[in-house]
Amino acid sequence: MTSQTIARRYAKALLALGQEDGNFETYGQELAAFVKVAAESRLIDALTNPLYPTEVRHKLLEAVLDKAGPSKMVRNFLGLLHDKGRIGQLAAISAHLQVLVDEVKNVKRATIVTAGPISEAVQQQVRTTLERLTGHTVFIESKVDPDIIGGIVAQVGDLTLDGSVKTQLKNLKESLIKG
Repeated sequence: MTSQTIARRYAKALLALGQEDGNFETYGQELAAFVKVAAESRLIDALTNPLYPTEVRHKLLEAVLDKAGPSKMVRNFLGLLHDKGRIGQLAAISAHLQVLVDEVKNVKRATIVTAGPISEAVQQQVRTTLERLTGHTVFIESKVDPDIIGGIVAQVGDLTLDGSVKTQLKNLKESLIKG
């Protein structure tokens, strides 16, 4: 079984439990926060290191969870992942869970790339347009790439809208070559 398949199965399981009690969004947020802290502190490296006895690694996880204070469900979920030797796949599980939570909430995540920073008003206009095109609520992540020269490139899932000057110049060049 591939790691992506395993991550998807665990994410679906936690989502199902969250849907039963209505806390699936909270579980996703708690898991994402734990992943962020674990990545910054290299906690996952310590929890997966076979040089430390299993009991020591489990006590470390419990100590961290005592400080972090996640819900009982997330705490038990992390304990299960550790016991099953899947804690190393926590980031992938969390990412899959976020996708599943977004699907349940009818949300799409978009990435927009511009040549320079853009105002909040322009971001709102782009968000509104993408919501109209996709029929979903859209959350935007902005990136800056001076290589596109100008314009905007928006990507929502499989849909890419490329209005960059770089692409327009490339298309113009190709049309001039073709005659």
